[in-house]
Amino acid sequence: MIEIERKFLVISEDFKKESHSKTRIVQGFLNTNPERTVRVRLRGDTGFLTVKGKSTDDGLKRFEWEKEISKSDAEALLLLCEKGVIDKVRYDINVGEHTFEVDVFSEDNKGLILAEVELSHQDEVFEKPEWLGKEVTGDKRYYNSTLSKNPFNTWI
Repeated sequence: MIEIERKFLVISEDFKKESHSKTRIVQGFLNTNPERTVRVRLRGDTGFLTVKGKSTDDGLKRFEWEKEISKSDAEALLLLCEKGVIDKVRYDINVGEHTFEVDVFSEDNKGLILAEVELSHQDEVFEKPEWLGKEVTGDKRYYNSTLSKNPFNTWI
């Protein structure tokens, strides 16, 4: 239940050639309190309800609990979410022993492409593909809960 992940900007779309799956994700937040966020996500035709705890200072670790819910429940809960829904397409790419999830954002976050890799421990070594850019782990601007309220397109 403790999630360890690192997050990076993506500098090219070469990852698309390496992707083995692609899924649209729509998500909203029932609660964006930094101590605990509650997210509703529709990934393809499957819904999820997720609770995330506060991140460690370095942004590497935090508590995460997730439960699969029906598509209709997710759609109903999305209507109750705080303002600012995230819309993105996720590409899954195997690189060495790890899977990178690359999110290509649309709507108010169009132009932003982020990659995440989950690790089993925070010092775990992993292969970095050439399309991986600057690490933004721990930069709260790139948290989805922040992007829902302060979209990427407003930073300019």
